[in-house]
Amino acid sequence: MKAVVFAYHTMGVLGIKKLLAHGFEIPLVFTHEDSPDENIWFGSVSDLCREKGIGHAAPENPGTDEWIGRVASLKPDIVFSFYYRRMISGEILRIPPLGAYNLHGSLLPAYRGRAPVNWVLVRGEQTTGVTLHEMVEKPDAGAIVAQEEVAIGPDDTAVVLFGRLEEAASRMLDAILPRIRRGDIPRTPQDLQRGSYFGGRKPEDGHISWDRSAREVFNLIRGVTRPYPGAFGFLGGRKVLIWWARPLEGPSPGPGSVAVSKGLVFIGTASGAIMPLEIEVDGTVYKGEEVAEYFKTHEGKRMT
Repeated sequence: MKAVVFAYHTMGVLGIKKLLAHGFEIPLVFTHEDSPDENIWFGSVSDLCREKGIGHAAPENPGTDEWIGRVASLKPDIVFSFYYRRMISGEILRIPPLGAYNLHGSLLPAYRGRAPVNWVLVRGEQTTGVTLHEMVEKPDAGAIVAQEEVAIGPDDTAVVLFGRLEEAASRMLDAILPRIRRGDIPRTPQDLQRGSYFGGRKPEDGHISWDRSAREVFNLIRGVTRPYPGAFGFLGGRKVLIWWARPLEGPSPGPGSVAVSKGLVFIGTASGAIMPLEIEVDGTVYKGEEVAEYFKTHEGKRMT
């Protein structure tokens, strides 16, 4: 079976490897050029294609007449998308007789849209998963082909959770790809009324609202900590990135208020406090006792 693939990120590498392992022929892969403004911590689809001798391209717009014609000329039986970042044109979706399918990092119809791994952590979810679904012109709205659920731990970061989602995607693809290769593709329509949609996240979305609860602030911290841009507040006119912390129940010194006691720092929230364990200010990282030393001169001040 011949598959044209759109892929990026570690999930893109995983998806291509699984297709090859299950006997799919891949004449062409569409991917992205890495952005110089992004922290590239994930696997390279381009490197994998070069290693495997697979033709690949990274056009700014794969929906031009030229690229649509190129895909049509290859006569693919099926199209797959694994963490490709752009919408694929309807003209391409209509080319393969068996349809086009996307791997999404949530349990659809929940968390349709961008950055689902970060969003489920920021919003304090306890479960998520991966979904293979049919692609239609509306994002993440097509019928579900396969899903696998993943539990979210209370201290999981985005990278930890992403690794667990990779393992789930690997199991799911091993189970469903043999059926797809036989042309046996189950489809369960989504009930979008019961789902949710979230847009992409920007670095400035990491600005902490101290009038949230301690747990909500911690969820933001763990959802955008390294390798993502990080959660932050402002103190004394300087931006303070909080790379790791602990949420504490109990009394609060007041939203954003800084207290230092016995070598520990407490920043108040609407309910409870945050104890920062690793911070960064002006490019300098502070850990352990260094954190208390930094905040000592700011005790009683308020973070914004």
